[in-house]
This record gives sequence, C-alpha cells and structure tokens, in this order.
Amino acid sequence: MEALSPADIIALRQALDEARSDAAVARADAANARAINSDLEARIALQALQIAMLKRDRFGQRSERSRRLIDQMELAFEEAEATAAADEAAAAHAAAKTTTVTAFVRARPSRQPLPAHLPRERVVIPSPPCCAGCGSNRLSKLGEDVTETLEVIPRQWKVIQTVRERFACRACERVSQPPAPFHVTPRGLFGASMLAMLLFEKFGQHQPLNRQRDRYAHEGVDLSLSTLADQVGACTAALKPLYRLIEAHVLAAERLHGDDTTVPVLAKVKTDIGRIWTYVRDDRPFGGPAPPAALFHYSRDRRGEHPRDHLAHYNGILQADAYAGYNALFKPGRSAGQVARALCWAHARRKFFVLADVATQVKRKPDIAPVISPLALEAVARIDRIFDIERAICGKTAEERLAVRQELVTPIVTELEHWLRQQRATLARHNPVAVAINYMLKDWPAFTRFLADGRICLTNNAAERALRGVALGRKSWLFAGSDRGGQRAAFMYSLIVTAKLNDIDPQAWLADVLGRIAELPQQRLAELLPWNWRSDTSNVPIAQAA
Repeated sequence: MEALSPADIIALRQALDEARSDAAVARADAANARAINSDLEARIALQALQIAMLKRDRFGQRSERSRRLIDQMELAFEEAEATAAADEAAAAHAAAKTTTVTAFVRARPSRQPLPAHLPRERVVIPSPPCCAGCGSNRLSKLGEDVTETLEVIPRQWKVIQTVRERFACRACERVSQPPAPFHVTPRGLFGASMLAMLLFEKFGQHQPLNRQRDRYAHEGVDLSLSTLADQVGACTAALKPLYRLIEAHVLAAERLHGDDTTVPVLAKVKTDIGRIWTYVRDDRPFGGPAPPAALFHYSRDRRGEHPRDHLAHYNGILQADAYAGYNALFKPGRSAGQVARALCWAHARRKFFVLADVATQVKRKPDIAPVISPLALEAVARIDRIFDIERAICGKTAEERLAVRQELVTPIVTELEHWLRQQRATLARHNPVAVAINYMLKDWPAFTRFLADGRICLTNNAAERALRGVALGRKSWLFAGSDRGGQRAAFMYSLIVTAKLNDIDPQAWLADVLGRIAELPQQRLAELLPWNWRSDTSNVPIAQAA
C-alpha cells in the first residue's frame, strides 16, 4: 500500500474537520428545531390553560369536570414548560460547538418583581481598583445595576432553654424560685411553632407522622413516632375549647351546608368505610355579617342517626343532597323544631350532565359507543340559565336576591318544571333521563325552596369545597388508624378549614393559639377564634419572628 504524502494527510484532516463541523452544525440545527418545537408546545399549553381559566372565571363552572380539566392542563403545561427549558439548554450547548449556528432563545414575559415584604441582603461585587482602559485610579460612581435572586434558607432547628434560677434568703433561709411557665403540652417538650407545624403537616398537608419523622431525621433531629403522636394527642385536648366555640357558632347559623365523604378506617381483616361529615356556615353569599366556619364529625358508617345527633339542637335551613338519613330532621313533630330542607341543583344538574357528556360516558363504559341524549342536553342548558342569574346576585343581601329570583328565576323554574313533566310522560320508567327527571320532581318543593328565601344558595358547593382536602388526603394517608383517629382528624379539620375560610394562615394561627391558650382566661378564648385573630407582632410565632 502506497504511503500517503503530507499533503494528502493535511487534506484528509481538513475533510475530517469539515465533516465534524458539518455534523456539529447538523446537531445544533436539530437541537434548535427541538427547542423551537418544545417552546411552541409550551406556548400552546399555556394559552389553552389561560383560555380555560378565563372561561371558568367568566362563565363559572360550566361542567363538573372543569376543575379537574384545569388541574390536568396545569400538569400538561408544567411538563411542556420543563421540556422546553431543557431543550433550550441543549440547543445552547450544541450551538456552542459551532461557529455558524445561533442558539435558539425562548421569548419570556417580563419578570414580575419579587415580593417587597421579603428581607433583602446586598452582595456587592468589588469594583475594579483602576480604569481598564488607561489604568487611572480616579474613578467616580455613576450608579449601579441590581439583580434580585430569590433564595431560601433551609429550616433551622433550635433548643430554647428556659432557666428558672433559685435564690436563698440569708435572713430567713427561705428558698424562692419563679413559677414554671405554662405549656400547652405536658413537660413542654415542643414549642408552639413546632407543634403547629406538626399538626398542620399532618392534618392540613396530609403528611402522616412517620413521614414527618423520617424528614426530621434527615435534617439531624431524631424523634420517635410515639413522641410525635403523644404531642398530637395533647394538642387536640388543649384545643378542644376552641372547637366547642366553633361548633356553637356553626350551629347558630340560619342556614347550613351539609355533606359527607368516605374515609377508610383500619380494621382487623380489611379497611372499613367510615364517614367524615361536614356542616358549613357561610353567610357571605347573602351578605350576612357572620364569619364563615366549618364543623366536622366522624362516624364508622353512614347511618341516619349520625346527622340526627350532629344536628340534634339545630333549627334552621339545611342544604344538602337527597340522602335519606337527613329525613328525620325535616319531620314536623321534631322536638327541636323542624329543619327546612333545601336540595342542591348541582347534584340534579350532574345527573343530566353525565348523559350529555361524551367523555364521562366513555370513561364509565369504554366498550359501548357513547350516546348523547338531546333531552339531557336541553335540561343542562335550561338549568344553566338559572346558574347564570344566580352568579350575578351572589354576595347581595337576601332581600335583593329574593327580588331578582321572583322576577327572573321563577318563570324559568316554572317553565322547567312544565317541560320536565311533559318529557317524563313520554319516557319509559327505566330510561336514564327519566331517572334524572324523577330525582328532581319527587322533591320539587325542596329544590324550589330557594325561590322564596334569599338566604338559600342554589348549590351545596360550600360543603363540597370543605371536604376537598379530605379527598386529597386519602391518597396520602390511605386510611385512618382507628375511630379515635378519625375523630381527631375531624376535630383538626374543623380548626384548619375554618381558618382557611377566614383567609387566615392555619399554621401561623395554630402557633399563636398554642402559645397563648394555656394562660388565657376562659372568658377571653373567643379572641383566639380565626375571625377575631390578627397577625400582628404579638401573634407572630417564634420561628417567624426570628
């Protein structure tokens, strides 16, 4: 084989370099193309999410799936945005290996300023001692450019030593010592902020104690599960007076929202299906001045005796679904007085909506072709006209709401009843649309009670929103450990959900309450209720103040 000349070797090297350069350019172009496509997908996902959220804000809850769809769209946008950022970085890395390809840079909206209430720490980069051009040290400051970066300080643990010095009197030899401070839990092992975090993580963020224990251990603080559980039990006992005040406030309402949801309970062989019940007082839709609050109860089953016990002394309006367990409350001969029954139009609408929604039918019966019922679609459209009017009068006084309902809503409801009875006469008994119509017509007075009382809402959504956290928590803690555990959860849900209804940070509120409740006189406990609490400097927990 003939040896290559130096000129041939140089030529081969140049050809190899050109090939490598061409390959790098091709890779950079491909990376740019991927980055551009990912950016477009992220933009499309963002626009779709914004459109869905705007429609929800403008037209309200058009379907029972709207909230779930927005959650899914947010997850899709999150993934698309992360993919676009990763592809942009890969494109920049590939373009850096070439001299002809410019990396794709995504267009981003102008950055919003960071919150003004956060503390600022200035890090000044040392300026050059002399001019880079002539070397002179005669420099004068013209101004400065400031770039703000959001940073977080990892959680810090500390031990507070409370010292009580002893003194002996040289005259009488008597020993004196300041009294020990009150602690919300025996022996005062944990501070108020620590206890508030423990409770809120467990009942507000749905993190079981064993997961909290493991996380604390990673941070260098080893705590036994029994110690944490002991503190939770002691805190619930200390907070019981506040629970009683919230219970009395809720049961004094003119109108209550009631609902329940399942909660698995650990048993010997398998988990039983227990129930978490909620009764929500929210007078804001009819302009009532009373603060909102939520009361939760737990039961091992769903027998009707439970709501009868919960509302044994209640006398007012109960908005709920058509669960038969409430019926004893509506009997005329009830000793505490008859409770007025008001049913939820969202439940009634849902039965028609299922028959008019393709996605729901496919999910329920994937092997059967979906069939859209024109009657169900027409029923949803007629009911939505009522919802449109109700949204416009939310927050107005009961008198104003009643006037609008008598003028605008009553004719629509009367026409709807006539249409439902007319259509029901043409349908077979077991027709799904007939079943949905019967659900409304058999309790028509309870469905139309809102037309004569401006305090009544069209839906029972207030109670369903209060139970949303329980539904989310089931995915984390899987089951309640016992009946007492279920009761404890209902107890803490009452406090946390009530704080949220009053736009109060539950953890900050619990920290302040736990720090003050042991020394506060009984007649002043109402000052600690969420709607009376103020987050001033005296209420800031120790960890936050530090």
